[in-house]
Amino acid sequence: MGVQHVNSLALVTGGASGIGYAISQKLAERGFNVAIGDLKNYEESAENLKKLGLPVVGLPLDVTSWDSCAQFVEASLSHFRTDHVDVLVNNAGIIRDSLFVKMSREDWDLVIRVHLYGAFNMTKQVVESMISKQHGRIVNMSSLSWTGNVGQANYASAKAGLIGFTKTLAKELGRYNITVNAIAPGFIDTPMTRSVPDKIREKFMERLAIRRIGDPVDVANLVAFLASDEASYITGEVIGVTGGLTF
Repeated sequence: MGVQHVNSLALVTGGASGIGYAISQKLAERGFNVAIGDLKNYEESAENLKKLGLPVVGLPLDVTSWDSCAQFVEASLSHFRTDHVDVLVNNAGIIRDSLFVKMSREDWDLVIRVHLYGAFNMTKQVVESMISKQHGRIVNMSSLSWTGNVGQANYASAKAGLIGFTKTLAKELGRYNITVNAIAPGFIDTPMTRSVPDKIREKFMERLAIRRIGDPVDVANLVAFLASDEASYITGEVIGVTGGLTF
């Protein structure tokens, strides 16, 4: 798949590291102008990609704040001198793991706010413009954990919520040529998963059909496809990138 989307704008939340950084790079390589939104390291990450000759900008973004989301979108449009967002990737995420009996209200609230309120806040900023243009791509980053995982009641609930959000928006927005899909990565090599104890990592490795931990690029490749014209008839789907972890 070659360069197809020169001057089209893609927004990537949580785009400064891990999966988000890989997505930002891949979309820029495919010709998108990419705005990286994150709480930190957004300028450094953007500079690294600019050195590769890629059309990116790094901007501050707190997805839990409506005003921050509005400012991020406005700054992105202004920087690239356009009036329309073509692709939104709701990737920003955090974990605050603990058994439910020990989980604090603060850790519950924060995880829900980042994943669910974050997706709401960002999507609301761009959806009317997508409807007006009769075109758009929204990709929500869920997780295999949406099916339930010990110590992740907050995270699993948030990721399951994103799937309901995805399927509902797909039904509502399909008539406007806007696709909405979710990706459910499995065990991907990111700063978040590197903190997992070795014994747990070994158990994951034993269950993988493809005997390696996933790379962020494996997820980014799927995002790039879903953002492309080739994926125009795919919507409301939850697509796993798991290396066979689920069977």
